Amino acid sequence: MMLIKEELNRYNRQMILPEMGLIGQEKLKVAKVLVIGAGGLGCPILQYLAAAGVGTIGIVDDDVVELSNLHRQILYNHTDIGLSKAKTAAAKLKLLNPHISFTAYHERFTIDNAASICRNYDLLIDCSDNFTTRYLVNDTCVELGKTLIFGSILQFEGQVAIFNHNSGPSYRDLYPAPPTENINCVEGGVIGILPGIIGLYMANEAIKLICGIGETLSGKLMTIDALNNTVLVFKIAQEKQAETVKTEATVRETKEIDKTTLEQWLTESADEIFLIDVREDYEHEENNIGGVNISLYDLTASLETIPKNKKLVCYCQTGQRSKMAVQLLEGVYEGEVFTLKGGLVH
Repeated sequence: MMLIKEELNRYNRQMILPEMGLIGQEKLKVAKVLVIGAGGLGCPILQYLAAAGVGTIGIVDDDVVELSNLHRQILYNHTDIGLSKAKTAAAKLKLLNPHISFTAYHERFTIDNAASICRNYDLLIDCSDNFTTRYLVNDTCVELGKTLIFGSILQFEGQVAIFNHNSGPSYRDLYPAPPTENINCVEGGVIGILPGIIGLYMANEAIKLICGIGETLSGKLMTIDALNNTVLVFKIAQEKQAETVKTEATVRETKEIDKTTLEQWLTESADEIFLIDVREDYEHEENNIGGVNISLYDLTASLETIPKNKKLVCYCQTGQRSKMAVQLLEGVYEGEVFTLKGGLVH
């Protein structure tokens, strides 16, 4: 699809990048991207994808703008309170770039409409804030063969990953089942700048995927701690490869223990166990089951403080950060390393 003169002028600074050029900009123009959730993450993603020239953008959100949204969802202002997020976002973004086609879906993303909405788009971006929607988005992408960009935020920490790209890992390979509790920004809070940081990473991954440039986060999980300025990237093991890599699958399985096993170990051989809470210090102070507190982001730098040749058991709120801790420590710690299955909320 040819770019008109006004578009050539609008995207000039982007097109002079050798990685982008006219071909890359034309790829953006014909791209069809669906953004699920027009809240904290959705706002910066939508703004920058529209500004970059993504030709067709769908916006799914059944929520309305609330006063408590405005510290982080800066696409909106106080005059928008009570209005549909999807429709309001589309109207504002049309003013930002009139060359983009927007479709606003002011409806909840459910099992009844998921496939019919997603089928019309090339790339999906999940900005939802609950596990029910996240699993539904993932499963729909797997069913339809769509690439999914995932992001999440809570307090000062954010995550970004790309799932189901070129038969790569899906969200269920990272999180096979939802935790028993869904701690979101309403309960846990979030610093207003964080969704901007994570959202821009997600938008950048979208542009790279569409244009076929750079190295993406496909099969990887990037975590960002905005409080301590720490970035970690983890490889995501693919469960469907377990049959061909049986030893790897077995190792992963033996590294996870439940609370009953931990209690038994602490009762029978406490001197052989070293318990580490890999959450932040403020989380540890609020609630913990003992042990020392070493943040996930400080773990590798704190190896000298960890006793040698003991069974390390890492725990966190949901079991996800402790799984990452095991990955970090494997190969650099002499003894065995375990994660507490399900974390404190299980």
